[in-house]
Amino acid sequence: MSTSTADGSAAHHEPPSQRELRRWRGYLADERAEAAVYRDLAGRRSGEERDILLALAEAEKRHESHWIALLGDDIGKPQRGDLRTRLLGWLARRFGSVFVLALVQRAESRSPYATERAATERMAADEQIHEEVVRGLAARGRNRLSGTFRAAVFGANDGLVSNLALVIGMSATGVGNGVVLAAGLAGLLAGALSMGAGEYVSVRSQRELLEASSPNPAADDALPHLDVDANELALVYRARGMEVEEAEAHAADVLARVGAGTYQREARTAMEHEAIGTGLGAALSSFCFFASGAVIPVLPYLFGLQGVAALLVAALLVGVALLGTGAVVGLLSGGPPFRRALRQLAIGYGAAAATYVLGLLFGANVG
Repeated sequence: MSTSTADGSAAHHEPPSQRELRRWRGYLADERAEAAVYRDLAGRRSGEERDILLALAEAEKRHESHWIALLGDDIGKPQRGDLRTRLLGWLARRFGSVFVLALVQRAESRSPYATERAATERMAADEQIHEEVVRGLAARGRNRLSGTFRAAVFGANDGLVSNLALVIGMSATGVGNGVVLAAGLAGLLAGALSMGAGEYVSVRSQRELLEASSPNPAADDALPHLDVDANELALVYRARGMEVEEAEAHAADVLARVGAGTYQREARTAMEHEAIGTGLGAALSSFCFFASGAVIPVLPYLFGLQGVAALLVAALLVGVALLGTGAVVGLLSGGPPFRRALRQLAIGYGAAAATYVLGLLFGANVG
C-alpha cells in the first residue's frame, strides 16, 4: 500500500495491521465530526467569522480525504467521532458561544498527528495553525464579553469563598446555629453591597478616564488653520507612540483630507476596544452574583441543619459551585477548565480551613 508523504510523493509500506486500520478509521471519523463542528459554528455566525469557520471545515475535509485514500478498500462502515468531538458538535449546534470555541481550541491543541507516522507533516502543521485560528476567534468572543459578565463570575466566586469562610469560622467558635445564620446573612448583605458599590465606582472611574482621553470635538475645526510647514498635528501622533517620520507622513495625509472628520474617526476607532459596561449594570451584576454565591453556605442553616452536618453540607455545596466557577474562568482565560476548577476548589477550601482553625483558637481562648 502507498501513502502520501509531506511533499506529496508516494511512499510504500507494509500492509497495515488491523490495529492501524482501526486507528485510521478513528481519525477519519474525528475529521468528519470536527468538520461538522466548524460548519455548525459557522451556521450561528455571519461575515468574516463565518467564512473563517467554513474554511476550517474545508481543511478538515482535506484531512478526511487523506484517510479515505489511505484506507482504500479497508475503509469499513462509517464510524462516529470520539465522545469529546461529538459533545463539541452538540454544544456548537445549541450554543455556538465563546465557551465552545475555547473547547475547540483545546481539542485542536491535542491533535495526535505530530506523532502519527501515517499523517503528513502538512496535516500536523495544519492542526497547529487551526489551534491559532480558533484561538483568535475565541479571543474576539472574550473581548466582546462585557465587564458586567466578568464581574458576575468573579462576584459569585468571592461570595462563595468569603461566606463559607465566615460561616465555618463562626461555627468553629462554638456559637449557636442562630448566631452562625445571622453572621452568614450579615456577611452576604455586607459583601454584596460592598462589591456593588466598589464595582460602580470602578466602572464609573474607568469611563471618566476614557472620556478624559477622548479627543476634543473642536480639533477637526482647527485642522484647516494649521501651519502646514510646522505641522503641529504630527506632534499628536508622536504623543500616541508613532516614530517621527511615520507621524509626519500620517499627519500630512490627514491634512490632505481636511473636512472629512478623519481625526475624530481615527481617535474613536483607536479607543473602541476600551468600551466598557455601565456602572449601574456592573454594580447590580456584582451585587446579585455575590449574593447568589454567598447564600449557598447559608442554605443548610436556613433549612434547619445543625452542627457538623450543616458544615459538611455547606462545604459540599460550595465545592460544587467553586468547580463550576473555576471551569468558567478557565474557559474565559483559555486555560484548561478542569485544572482551573480544581485550583478554584483548593483556594476556596484552603481559605475556609484557615478560618476554621482560627475560629477554633478564638473559641478556645474566649472559653
